[in-house]
Amino acid sequence: MLPIGDDNSTRRSTPVVTYGLVILNVLFFLVELNSGEAFIERWSVVPRRLLAHPASDFLTIFTAMFMHGGWLHLGGNMLYLWIFGDNVEDSFGSTNFLIFYLLCGIGATFAQVAVDPRSNIPNLGASGAIAGVLASYLVMFPNRRVSVWVGGLFIIPMSAIVVIGLWFLLQLVNGIGSITGAAQGGGVAYMAHVGGFVTGLLLTSVFRNGGNRLYLR
Repeated sequence: MLPIGDDNSTRRSTPVVTYGLVILNVLFFLVELNSGEAFIERWSVVPRRLLAHPASDFLTIFTAMFMHGGWLHLGGNMLYLWIFGDNVEDSFGSTNFLIFYLLCGIGATFAQVAVDPRSNIPNLGASGAIAGVLASYLVMFPNRRVSVWVGGLFIIPMSAIVVIGLWFLLQLVNGIGSITGAAQGGGVAYMAHVGGFVTGLLLTSVFRNGGNRLYLR
């Protein structure tokens, strides 16, 4: 199942941060393609290196959020951000949404580092931050209709709670499996997805109910 759109009839504002994040991710990926492995190694999060040298590697927590492992990785992430980010931004306000997005990315990074602190494998991608956006969307718009492309054959509307709920269940099962050794991660940092999602769940109430008092809208 592949989400391809949702109901934006209640959206009141132009999601400038969502659009900006999509553009920035694409531009950063193009830089990656032209900079080689050394660039990826330097600006990705490498858990063992981050824990050994937190001061010098601090920036990688942020740069890694805008890097991707390939066109498919980039395309899938940007599709989800495009579909679900605009309505969350509309609810939070653009400044709040940017802060929320970055915090979810940070939560995702630390979740992955916590479960595999000795790893020397570079961790990169916007998936953790976007997982937080999905969690927030699920909390605020559980019954919103999402258009889903099923099996490449037809498009059907489904509720967000089904689409996002199934997505999170898959991440959770694979994340637990990768920790216990019952399943292979296949190069996917599933616990980063879980960490970003849980961070999004926890922060949504703060930004939804008190965010307008805490930050500029």
